[in-house]
Amino acid sequence: MSNDSQKAGDKFDQARRGFLEKLGKAAAGAGAASALPAPAWGGASFLEAFGDMFNKQYKKMTRKEIDAALSRIRRRALRQYGVEIDCDDTPPQENVVFGYAINISTCQGYRDCVHACVKENNLGRDSQVEYIRVLEMDQGTRNLEEADHYYDPDTVPVEGKYYLPVQCMQCDDPPCVKACPVEATWMEPDGIVVIDYDWCIGCRYCMAACPYWARHFNWSQPKLPPEEINTKTHYLGNRPRPRGVVEKCHFCIQRTREGGQPACMEACPTGARVFGNLLDPDSEIRYILENKTVFRLKEDLGTEPKLWYYTD
Repeated sequence: MSNDSQKAGDKFDQARRGFLEKLGKAAAGAGAASALPAPAWGGASFLEAFGDMFNKQYKKMTRKEIDAALSRIRRRALRQYGVEIDCDDTPPQENVVFGYAINISTCQGYRDCVHACVKENNLGRDSQVEYIRVLEMDQGTRNLEEADHYYDPDTVPVEGKYYLPVQCMQCDDPPCVKACPVEATWMEPDGIVVIDYDWCIGCRYCMAACPYWARHFNWSQPKLPPEEINTKTHYLGNRPRPRGVVEKCHFCIQRTREGGQPACMEACPTGARVFGNLLDPDSEIRYILENKTVFRLKEDLGTEPKLWYYTD
């Protein structure tokens, strides 16, 4: 991206955040933000450049408005990265609530899941944002405050240690949703807590509310080499995000809503990860929940995570 393009992008981000912050305050105070009319000035060229600033919140958009937003996302990706992407908004499947289980006796701390997540979800390495972190823990303890987030031995696993991957827990009672002043985040019918990046004002209240450190502020415009961009994207998932928004794991919504598995699960070389439909009594995850000794992190908080841990 050229310096001029970067400067223009920075000005857009600043204008967008200032506008949406004012819009969000109006929404919180009077519930009228979604009813504000788009300005008449600027014409088509203005809406092409700044149209996302005037999007309604995703759940309030009409089919025509969603299609227009998807078209803008595709055009912007082509303009910024020189790549044609496929951006969809595949809805939740009926009678599906997704859940995850991780076998911590099988996880060896290789971090293949982290690398696969970064690639799948178009996470620029300049920002160092990672949706998954693998914690190195002392055997026999579960004190997360004493975990090593940045372990770097010559080989893993290390004797006397075990490994605990953490990511968004997709809580059934998510405190992050309650904290958002503009309703930019919510839980979908399939249990995935999502974010409308065009509606997020970057206030980071949700980050403060999350007890699992699962939300990440995007301090910079992601730098993505065209050959490394994952072109299969979702509006609420891994599409290229603007600078200045919060993002997190979304259970690879671009994959799982079409019958696939999360990238982290496919990448795990030890088979420690199990993902599936909690409403399906014949699913592998239901078998684990019903036949293994499972636990969830910080269960006393009442957030009801849909990610469990177990051992052989």
